[in-house]
Formats: sequence, structure tokens, C-alpha cells
Amino acid sequence: MQIDYSIIVPVYYNEGSLASLAKDVHEKVFAVMGDHHGELLFVDDGSKDGSFAELEQIVVDYPDDVRVIKLSRNFGQVNAWWCGLENTPGPIVVISADGQDPVELIPVMLHKYFDENIEVVIATRQSREETAWRRTTSAIVYNMMRRLGTKDLPPGGFDFFLLGAKAKASILSIWQPNTFFQIRVLRLGFKREFIPYHRADRKVGVSRWSFSKKFTYMVDGVLGHSYLPIRAMSILGLAFSSLSFLLAIFFFVAYFFNQDAIRGWTPIILLILFIGGIQMMMIGVLGEYIWRILAQTREDRPYIIEKEI
Repeated sequence: MQIDYSIIVPVYYNEGSLASLAKDVHEKVFAVMGDHHGELLFVDDGSKDGSFAELEQIVVDYPDDVRVIKLSRNFGQVNAWWCGLENTPGPIVVISADGQDPVELIPVMLHKYFDENIEVVIATRQSREETAWRRTTSAIVYNMMRRLGTKDLPPGGFDFFLLGAKAKASILSIWQPNTFFQIRVLRLGFKREFIPYHRADRKVGVSRWSFSKKFTYMVDGVLGHSYLPIRAMSILGLAFSSLSFLLAIFFFVAYFFNQDAIRGWTPIILLILFIGGIQMMMIGVLGEYIWRILAQTREDRPYIIEKEI
């Protein structure tokens, strides 16, 4: 049977929430989509709990329209998405496995694509039932990316979205390691639409999307999609050059009028330490860029499939 669309679910320590998600998809999506036949693809991103065993049972319960891909280790959420994109035949919808996103919104997104020819449909979090810490850390990451030039990035970000066949093919045309995937989606240029929704609280398990992972993802976004770090280094270098020129004038005038300049080793040592710290920071930024260039040229696979059922 022809597959008209695929629902991709990245899985990482989601034991206990997967069976109910599969049941909701069949009842609230497959049952109402009429002539459009879909499939449900779970991508197990190296979970060490009972997620894969639960997925095996789901395939037994729904053998006609559920597939499971097990990766050899944890490659990260974006790489799990990429695996789903490369292993599906047509348009896709990505939804989280934790049950926080409303499954009943998927038919709305699919109708936007099939009936209105909208290539990109993004579900945005208008409100969310999460802890203040998680809301704050997410706001820091996504607001930073908005300030760096991606003005149309929703304030709460997104990981619940639809990509039509053309949009998916455009994304897959270039693999970019260490990328901020949402920015790539927003920069496609195809006709798109935002759909607000309420993100529910997580009922099972604990999120593994820690602040350190969010911060790393933000750094990837800044270095991969913004010229700000390089521009800041240029401005900082110009500022120090101008400061050194002004200091030279100051010492010359002080000497000309027979006045004492700043004495002692302390200001010299502090100045050396300060400038040395700035230089080390700049070298670190350049090192981050070089590492990303190396990652791009090595052409490592973003994922390795261990098993597929």
C-alpha cells in the first residue's frame, strides 16, 4: 500500500508513553485521514530503558502501519529526526514521544499540506505546563536565537512540525552537522503556516533535554547560522587598537609635560592578563569554527542503524 505521509517519533528514554501515543495516532490521525494512508515511524535513539521492548510490542499490535528503527547509540535528537527524514518516502510530521504534544493537531497540519499546498506547518507552543526552570531555560535559548537574526523563530521554539515533500527534499540535500535544525526549516522559503497549541505536562518519565544540551544547541545555532561571533571579534580588535592608540597619546603628552605616568607592575600585569584572556577567547571561537569545518569535511554518518522492524 502506498504511503502518503509518515509520522516520525524520536524516542529516548520514553518507556511508558509510547503505547498510548501509538493508540492515539491510530484513533485520532489514521482513522480520520480518509484516503490518505500514513505510517508511524519510531526512531529509538539509543535508549537504555525498556523503550525498544515497548516498541516491539507496538509493532505486533499494529503490524500494518508501524515501523521501528533502532540506532546503535545515542546520536541526538536532530540526528534521529534526520534518520526519520531519510527513511520515509514522502511528507512527514515530527512529534515528540513524551505525549506533551496534541496528536489531534496532526490531521489539521496534514490538511494544510494536502488541501492548501502549504509545505511547512509549524505547531508553536502558545503555553506550556512545565516547571519554571524548564520554561526559563528554553526561553533563554530561543530568545537568544531570535535576537541573532532569526526573527520569525517562535519564542518557545518548536519540535512539532510538518515538512512537505519539496521541503523535506530541500533539507536532505545538504547534511550539516552541529546545526540548529529549526533555523534551517524557517529558512527554506516555502509557503508556511504557524498553528499555536497548548503543550501539556509530561505524564511519564523525566525529560533528558537538560540545560547543558540546550546551551550546546544554542552555541551550534550561533556558530552555524550567525556572523555575530566573527563580527564581535573584529569589533573587539578594532576597539583595542583604538584604545592602544589613545594610550600612546596619553603617555606621550604625560612625558612631554614632565608628568609621571602610571607606575608599577600591577597595571601592566592586569593589562597583559586581560588582553591575553581576550585573545584566548578569540582562539576558542576560531577553534569552534574549525571543529565544525572538520566535522563537515569528514562526512561522518549522522546515525547508524542497528535494527529495523
